[in-house]
Amino acid sequence: MATKIMILNGPNLNFLGIREPHIYGPTTLKEIEASCEEVAKYLGVTVSFHQSNLEGELVNWIQSAHGNYDAIIMNPAAYSFTSIALIDALKIFEGPKIEVHISNIHARDELHRHSITSSASTAVICGLGPYGYIAAMLAAVQKLGKLPDAVPASLHGLKGR
Repeated sequence: MATKIMILNGPNLNFLGIREPHIYGPTTLKEIEASCEEVAKYLGVTVSFHQSNLEGELVNWIQSAHGNYDAIIMNPAAYSFTSIALIDALKIFEGPKIEVHISNIHARDELHRHSITSSASTAVICGLGPYGYIAAMLAAVQKLGKLPDAVPASLHGLKGR
């Protein structure tokens, strides 16, 4: 059975490439999705890619992942700083939960500096731009012990908690 990863994106990420390109860059969410699909084929995993501006819809997707997906990668966007509902939903999911931020939130203004949803995440990747999604996919698959043989042995041998 193929490893399944759910990739979730929060509010306003549907405007990547247009919205504040000096912070988020010129890459669109569709381009990020295409990159994730390409890497998924290489890793031998399947991905489902979603975006919503609605907190409840993101909660529903997280809940639907329980028992149906092996890992969640999530860019909660603005909900990173406000959503107890996302924290509670993420706590239900037992697999790896990798939080992604395109910008380095730690170098941003005070409002965008502290993600509360990271408390319910296995790991947080920030500041790598769109490549953060790829790094998150590799990390999730490695955490699951499912990296394919085609991936260099040094990545298989890295042991982490």
